[in-house]
Amino acid sequence: MSRFHFPAWSDRVLRGLVISGPLIAGYVLAVGAYGTAPATVNVGYEPDQPVPFSHKLHVGTLKMDCRYCHSSVDQAAHASVPATQTCVNCHSATNPDGTAAYSAIHTNSDKLLPVRKSQATGESVDWVRIHDLPDYVYFNHSAHVNKGVSCVSCHGRVDRMEVVQQAKPLTMSWCLDCHRNPDPHLRPKEFITQMDWVASEPPEIIGKRLRERYDINPSTNCSTCHR
Repeated sequence: MSRFHFPAWSDRVLRGLVISGPLIAGYVLAVGAYGTAPATVNVGYEPDQPVPFSHKLHVGTLKMDCRYCHSSVDQAAHASVPATQTCVNCHSATNPDGTAAYSAIHTNSDKLLPVRKSQATGESVDWVRIHDLPDYVYFNHSAHVNKGVSCVSCHGRVDRMEVVQQAKPLTMSWCLDCHRNPDPHLRPKEFITQMDWVASEPPEIIGKRLRERYDINPSTNCSTCHR
């Protein structure tokens, strides 16, 4: 009875796999570690903006509500970048009809040159986006804001930031952690934009009550974010 024999080259392939296997596994682990490292997912990303807008001053000191500038955050998927007119409301010497403005703050500041140029030309200020999810990810701001998820949960304490930076990793696992256990991240809707809000009881307790009140049942299905 004839016996089957492996071809001679199979020995070389087997030896190659034995030698290269650990190297390939190490490479995969290294790529995975790098891909989830804070530096890779942009935590701390802090680009210079065309206008040195200080959130620490406007939100922290002046207590401006986030929705004054990001006016669609509780109404639409995107938290709109403020239009030039929003800045001009405070930083212009005249009203749109040409009359003297009641509130005219630093109207001649060199820092506001891009704003005045935008007002004169109609071209938008070229703001640099900081929190930028991949194109294949769908995220709806209004769905979160209207269910008790604060700006702080995703953006950090912007009221303490002279220059806004990305405070959270915004990775899929980070989002899923919240969807699986939203209670610690919930607060009453009226305090959504209050940066320094502190719960009067443990977040898990008040969060559980709010989740029931607001009927919050976050989905972890892939199609929720990948449409």
